[in-house]
Amino acid sequence: MRAWLPDTGVIGPERATERDIDALNRVFAESFTDRYRRDGLIGVRVPQLNPLVWRYALLDAGEGAMVWRDEHGEIAAFNVAHQAGLEGWMGPLAVRPDRQGTGVGKAIVHTAADWLIDRGVTTLGLETMPRTPENIGFYARLGFAPGFLTVTLTNEIATRGHPAPVLLSRCAPSEKEATMEAARRLVGDLVPGIDFSREILLTAELGLGDTSLVEAGSTLDALAVWHSAPLADTRTRDEVRVLKLAARTDAAFDAAIAAVEAAAAKVGIRRIAMRCQSRYSEAFRRLIARGYRVRWTDLRMTYAGYPERHASRGVLFSNWEI
Repeated sequence: MRAWLPDTGVIGPERATERDIDALNRVFAESFTDRYRRDGLIGVRVPQLNPLVWRYALLDAGEGAMVWRDEHGEIAAFNVAHQAGLEGWMGPLAVRPDRQGTGVGKAIVHTAADWLIDRGVTTLGLETMPRTPENIGFYARLGFAPGFLTVTLTNEIATRGHPAPVLLSRCAPSEKEATMEAARRLVGDLVPGIDFSREILLTAELGLGDTSLVEAGSTLDALAVWHSAPLADTRTRDEVRVLKLAARTDAAFDAAIAAVEAAAAKVGIRRIAMRCQSRYSEAFRRLIARGYRVRWTDLRMTYAGYPERHASRGVLFSNWEI
């Protein structure tokens, strides 16, 4: 599907490829820096993302990685739509500042939403900055409503005294398929229809991080998918970021956090960053009790008729950002 948007000089969508990463990075940094400037944060400059993180996002999204180009063939907007089984979400997405206010933003959100709905998702969401009424109002006019917060918490850990981590990468080749099936079963038991397999496999394939496992006999009680590759292009590897976490019980949740900390310590990284959905209030309290401190918040918004589903017991963190 390709169409010109009236009065904007923008055509799309087309699938984003790895050749577009430099251009995507420029639009990303420019548009988000402009957003902070309009919020009064004049001195904030948003850095470009690590190209390897972009590669992960594009491969994870597949045909959902969409770009729109101007009359010169340059990227004017993009929206990266992801699907994890029945859960769909958008991000990152941005419109170049000189094309904002022309209807491009509305078009890229609706296009990605239609694409995800056509693929059968039952949850459709995104995250935005909760302190920005303009963003919340924009998405609200397009059919999204605010829900829970995603609270980013960090902790500085000791790099000694941890048990040996249990990692997917250390499973014997003959065991990996069984472990992946156990991971699918664990996530599906918590919220039927959600599947983190693509994120787990891409994390391993691209060398971005690993998946920590908590096993109880022959049962997988918890998992945590984490990245240690720098998020920003100019940063060193200084933190482990948890993107997905599934745990059957509070005790399994505690064990999953300990497993991530052990894995980080093994490679000499002290800072752990957890993105905790506030719906899981007991998990939040347990992180605070463990010494984690709140650093950032994002507002989760879902499309009308496609609400977020939560585990009735246990914990399921599903990050809607890369």
